[in-house]
Amino acid sequence: MIELQDVTYGYGGTTLLAGISLRLAPGSFHFLTGPSGAGKTTLIKLCYGELVAGQGRVNLFGADAAAMSRDDIALARRKIGVVHQDCQFLDHLSVAENVALPVTVSGRVTSQIEGDLNDLLAWVGLSDHREALPPELSGGERQRAALARAVIMSPEVILADEPTGNIDWEMSLRLLSLLVELNRMGKTVLIATHDMNLIRQAKKHVAARVLRIADRQLMSAGADL
Repeated sequence: MIELQDVTYGYGGTTLLAGISLRLAPGSFHFLTGPSGAGKTTLIKLCYGELVAGQGRVNLFGADAAAMSRDDIALARRKIGVVHQDCQFLDHLSVAENVALPVTVSGRVTSQIEGDLNDLLAWVGLSDHREALPPELSGGERQRAALARAVIMSPEVILADEPTGNIDWEMSLRLLSLLVELNRMGKTVLIATHDMNLIRQAKKHVAARVLRIADRQLMSAGADL
């Protein structure tokens, strides 16, 4: 799947991450915690090949990311769904068109997956909003649309960067339940979050590993979470 081996990353003479090792095994569930600026987003970007490690090795589905071509990286990313922190959409496209965008970019005809798209929008509770434009959505609806877009290509790994950072607790639980359901379907899930209550709630339903970035290092968080 995805594996980081003794990875160090920094820029401008500043080291953000040092000696990081992480394996996202098939079907595993992980939380990534740490203070703002600790490097959670950086670590996620290393996991999908957006950034290249300064030292160490990142393996994407058995291949060394540093040796992969741009096309190889693009193909590998089809197996990885990313829910970004800022939830950006194309505001002139409908929700359905935004969710289907990865399919369009891959060169497939959207009409070929119309049934899957309808099922996916129903799964995230957005069937009634399929023709809405992104500015018309609430924060929680945008996050669920972002999750739908991340999984439209049926990826093997879901990486979510602070997916509940700007939504209320009820909507956070709804989004968490969708991610837990994906994990039960065999997907590997990694969620970066500040919310310890969310982690405690998740651990009632799934065997989640909790990791923390501190002082540029990655370590297992305490068992009392």
